[in-house]
Amino acid sequence: MTPKRSPSDFALFGGAPAFVEKLHVGRPNVGDRAAFLRRVEDILDRRWFTNSGPYVQEFERRIAAEAGVEYCVAMCNATVALEIAARALGFSGEVILPSFTFVATACALMWQEITPVFCDVDPVRHTIDPEKIESLITPRTTGIIGVHVWGQPCNIEAIEEIARRRGLRVLFDAAHALACTHRGRRIGGFGDAEVFSFHATKFLNSFEGGAVVTNDAALAERMRLMRNFGFAGQDNVIHLGTNGKMCEVSAAMGLTCLESMEDIIATNRRNHFAYSEGLASVPGLRLYAFDPAEESNFQYVIVEVDAEQAGLSRDELVRLLHAENVLARRYFYPGCHRMAPFQSYFPHAHLLLPETEKLSTRVMSLPTGTAVGVEEVAIVCDIIRAASRCSPEISTRIRAAS
Repeated sequence: MTPKRSPSDFALFGGAPAFVEKLHVGRPNVGDRAAFLRRVEDILDRRWFTNSGPYVQEFERRIAAEAGVEYCVAMCNATVALEIAARALGFSGEVILPSFTFVATACALMWQEITPVFCDVDPVRHTIDPEKIESLITPRTTGIIGVHVWGQPCNIEAIEEIARRRGLRVLFDAAHALACTHRGRRIGGFGDAEVFSFHATKFLNSFEGGAVVTNDAALAERMRLMRNFGFAGQDNVIHLGTNGKMCEVSAAMGLTCLESMEDIIATNRRNHFAYSEGLASVPGLRLYAFDPAEESNFQYVIVEVDAEQAGLSRDELVRLLHAENVLARRYFYPGCHRMAPFQSYFPHAHLLLPETEKLSTRVMSLPTGTAVGVEEVAIVCDIIRAASRCSPEISTRIRAAS
């Protein structure tokens, strides 16, 4: 890469992009391709493609063991898993959740005519703030959904204490948190149930997929019925259901990634600390730090941009990086409460969400995973450091062009 010494060196202003190929956030990890293809051949030979085949059953056992729970119910995706878990838990009326989350968390409720009540988050942890939950509880409240954002566990004990005292059910959206721990325990066994995502962009993927994990046998059995149209044996429908089943090919990919999970996490960890070192001297940037006493999958490299200190806003920096083919992402922008249809239902929600409002303008995610090496991380850091040095002129040029 040609060093970026002046604004004219940046691709946004006519310079050559730092990368020829786009560097994505969440580019899929593949694992051992040969092992996956052997499983696919076996699936084709068996001609058992869906309906809880042997690979789905094995995947469920392996995920339950990984999460330290009794039961895992694999699903076609995590959104359906959230919907089924919410219905199986008896959610109705209102459910409290953060707005600082992927929109699927809120959609899974509203799709079932359950009202999402948005709660503010802790500005350091980025997870739901238990101190704000109590004031949002009404006679219509039936549950709380906490989201382990970036794999950072919520304040689980505080949430569970509120739920016990107020007679509410607790579901954790653990889409980011497979292989992460809270007080030495793997995420998965907290609350009434937790939901994992195995979407293609997750560090462990099954192409597309999700799962609900729990220690509640009756809840697991309800969800197994619900994901398969309510069938309990052939021609015997005993429960309202839908089609939420994971297929065998997805499970085969999930198993293959499980076998490479420790290597993937090691790569993520290496990249995280390379970013930490490379960005340490940049004013106005704070790299999200994980608790060294806990295990993490290091799936996300999250940076908060303080525009006043950095001299550039988060959006200006994202625009600059995109021109260099570094496809940094604004997470979670602009917050569920500002997305349709939620904004039309709750037009004044932002008044109760000051920390969410701030975070949604400051947070960005940088590329990591097995498609990103330390060389690429070093170049991204070089671009950001150079942008910091030239920030007044860069900001002026971007605003003039806008």
